Order: sequence, then C-alpha cells, then structure tokens
Amino acid sequence: MKKIFLSLLLLLNLCALTAQTRKDFTGWGAVFASYKLNDKLSIHFDAQLRSSDEWEKFQSVLLRPGLNYNINSKSIATVGYAYIDTQRSKDGIAGWIPEHRIWQQYIYKQGFNLDGRNTSLQHRLRLEERFVGMGVVENNQLIRDDFEFALRLRYFARMIMPLQKTDNFTKGAFVAFQDELLFNIQNNDKITNGKVFDQNRAYVALGWRFSSKFDLEAGYMNQYVVGRSLDVSNSIIQLAGYVRM
Repeated sequence: MKKIFLSLLLLLNLCALTAQTRKDFTGWGAVFASYKLNDKLSIHFDAQLRSSDEWEKFQSVLLRPGLNYNINSKSIATVGYAYIDTQRSKDGIAGWIPEHRIWQQYIYKQGFNLDGRNTSLQHRLRLEERFVGMGVVENNQLIRDDFEFALRLRYFARMIMPLQKTDNFTKGAFVAFQDELLFNIQNNDKITNGKVFDQNRAYVALGWRFSSKFDLEAGYMNQYVVGRSLDVSNSIIQLAGYVRM
C-alpha cells in the first residue's frame, strides 16, 4: 500500500511538471462534528467556508450532514447530503451557483504505537453523486440554468500522532498528516476537466486536543487541481475544529 501511495504521488508530481499551472493562495475554515445517538448510530455534520485567491472574499460555503452506522469499533458506514454554494463568473458577471450532493462513505480506523506515541490512522472511501448547477447570464445577472449529474470517487487517509509519548492520548499537542485523491468516474466531460483524475489534497497541521471531545488545529494544504488546459496549485491555510459529542 505504501509503494502504491508513493507511486501515485510521484505520478502527480510528474504531471505537475509537464502542465501549465496557476498558483492560488486561499484560506479555509472548517468544523467537523459528530453526535452519538446510541451504540450504533451517530450524526455527522461538517461546515466549511472557503475564500477566493488572496483571501479577497468568500468563494464557497459547504454544509454536509450525514448519518453514521458504527459497524464495529473500527468501521463506520455513512450516508449523507451536501449543499455547496460557490461564487462563479461567466462573461465577466459573478454570481452564486449551487451544487447538491448525495454521498456514501466507509471509514476504517487503525491504531498503533509509534515510538511510544498512541497514533491513529483513518482510511475513508467516499462516493459522491453530484448535481452541479450550470450558470447562465440573464439581465446582466448570473443565475442557475440547470443541473448536470456527475459521479466522483474519493480516497482519504489521515494520521494523528501526539507529540508526547502516551498510551492513551486524551489531551495535548499533536501533528496531523493527511492526503486525499479525487477521481471523476462519470460525466466528467461536461462539468469537470474531461479526465479521470480530478485533484490531490496534501495536508499537514499542528493541533491541540483539549479533551476527548474537542480538537483544534491549524495547517497547510496543497490542493492540486487538474484542469482541461490549465492546472491549479492552491496553497491553503486551514483552521479546523473537531467536535465529538
């Protein structure tokens, strides 16, 4: 698995070297929350605000609720809905165009000791049915005309390692590493780049666990988005809170 992951990263770097790339600098704020209903069911919710290049304005808002089913102590299955509102521009006219998603995901959690540190590793596989709003200019305004359907697959891995040596990490500083690969698997000609590979998100953060119910972290993400003719390398400063109830 490690060799496959490294090979994919090498392939992405080679693609980046051969493609024309635009560089952006943005900020993301996020809250990820879960609320336990019983031993098997819990509610998932995350909300995100994302800025435009150089932090000039809000570019998009994302709201994503879901229902978790805890298969066992290591596995979680989720089904949910997401609403994304994004400010776009067409023919020099800007406006907010929505996207609706239905999504399903499977999470597998691992725990291991790394140099005396109680380290966690999470794998997530997510399928998204996307209904993307198409914009049209009418009366000097950008409005939604119709929705196009697309299907996308995402693989995500995240590791949290406490900075202090402990067998039971409930409080203190930690470092987080994560990476996510996104693939277009249906109707990518109309609304995406016309290619199977969509983007990669590599992220590193420093955080503090206040208790077993709350983490706060700040980090850097590089989002490499493959376009039809121009790729985007987006440098992102992200502030994120994690709430577990």
